[in-house]
Amino acid sequence: MLFNNNKLYRLPLRYHVLFWSVYFIFNTFRWGSYFNDYIYSLKTNLLGFPIHMSLCYLNILILMPNLVYKKKYLLYIVSILAAIFLMVLVKFNLTYFLINHNVWPEGPEYMDTFSLNYCIDMMLGELYVITFVTAIKITFDFLKEQKRVTDLEKSQLETELLFLKSQISPHFFFNTLNNIYSLSVEKSNKTPKVVIKLAELMRYMLYETKNKRQTLENEIVCIQNYLDLERIRNDERLEIDMSISGDIHDKEIAPVLLLTFIENAFKHGVNKNTGKVKISIDFKIKDNILDFKVSNPMPEITKHKENFKMSSGIGIENVKKRLELGYNKNDYKLSFKNKKNIFVVRLVIKVSEPD
Repeated sequence: MLFNNNKLYRLPLRYHVLFWSVYFIFNTFRWGSYFNDYIYSLKTNLLGFPIHMSLCYLNILILMPNLVYKKKYLLYIVSILAAIFLMVLVKFNLTYFLINHNVWPEGPEYMDTFSLNYCIDMMLGELYVITFVTAIKITFDFLKEQKRVTDLEKSQLETELLFLKSQISPHFFFNTLNNIYSLSVEKSNKTPKVVIKLAELMRYMLYETKNKRQTLENEIVCIQNYLDLERIRNDERLEIDMSISGDIHDKEIAPVLLLTFIENAFKHGVNKNTGKVKISIDFKIKDNILDFKVSNPMPEITKHKENFKMSSGIGIENVKKRLELGYNKNDYKLSFKNKKNIFVVRLVIKVSEPD
């Protein structure tokens, strides 16, 4: 339940002091103008306010948490009415002996005895004060709880984003290490170069991807390092057509976002095909919008082709989730197409300028 935690009732003392001070001054002037006797109004409020406060705090600190929130409604009604009646009785006697024998000067007649009319009127008055204070308190608690929920959701989103980013790097490095293993088995002289390029990529991913956004320039450099690694590994059978148009300076994007699509293109378009393979990568930047495309041939081997699905794979699913969590839905558009056995990924995304 929303308000069953007692910590929610521990508002800073200054709020309590401010509220009761304002209420006391307002009530004193209101009844002072009514009686045309501000001294009498001050005395009655000095007597009545401790009673108001006792009932209000009894209600919000003890009765509601222990009875209302535990669904003991009948016991709560009996308890609050009994507490109000007892306080009215105390108020009557204190007023009679300390202020004036006429305990109800605003009433219909002179009142120096405890009557049913006096009791009902005073109880309704106290109930009004309790309801008013409780409504304010619940409103404060509701706003505080909403803020707590919002902060928690934000924290969960940030945690999930970090988790997804941590998934991307191991997934990428796992595939690359498999490539190095294959080269080492073949005793290829390409192995040292591949290791150096992998080290550069690891350095980037370890130290340059901690923030929510990375410069587009750095991301493109990272992609070029990856492409160099793939060129070394695949040699002459690989053709890479990469083009960049527009101003890439002063633009930012979520780190390792684009690399995931490129790594996926090599995984399905190069590793699962024989012969010469072409990978096309296109960056078009206009104002603060990046139009990014990467295309690769569909898997040639039958068993891979049958199992291949549009937008499939751990990396692609993770990047889709990162887009959902890290961007407004109107700030990007992701699409997948298969045209004449060429698989095309297109991402149109807002690339914000650095703060």
